[in-house]
Amino acid sequence: MPRKTVAIVGASADRTKFSNKAIRAYLQQDWEVYPVNPKGGEIEGLRVYASLREIEGDLDRISLYLPPAVGIRVLPDVAAAAPDEFWVNPGAESDELLAEARRLGLDPIVACSIVAVGVSPAAL
Repeated sequence: MPRKTVAIVGASADRTKFSNKAIRAYLQQDWEVYPVNPKGGEIEGLRVYASLREIEGDLDRISLYLPPAVGIRVLPDVAAAAPDEFWVNPGAESDELLAEARRLGLDPIVACSIVAVGVSPAAL
């Protein structure tokens, strides 16, 4: 069975940030992880993609870690990627962002995607 895939949008190299903890949590659970940050580079030994558009293949999940005002601008790319699940983590949500996500045909899950893979953020 192929590994599940996840894009972490708003990925950070700062190990205290939840977007970095998410990368590590998914790696621990044997997911194929695609960090996304316009700065590019490398995080936790993984190539960082400047945008979702650079990722080839299907994504099982996209997990958003951006302030709502920034996150709303990437929603068209999220919709184009057509993930099976779209997670909006605490602090990334706003009424406007969620309404726009739904308008684009997404079904946002507003919850911590780290906990969803069975890892406590405090343990990372």
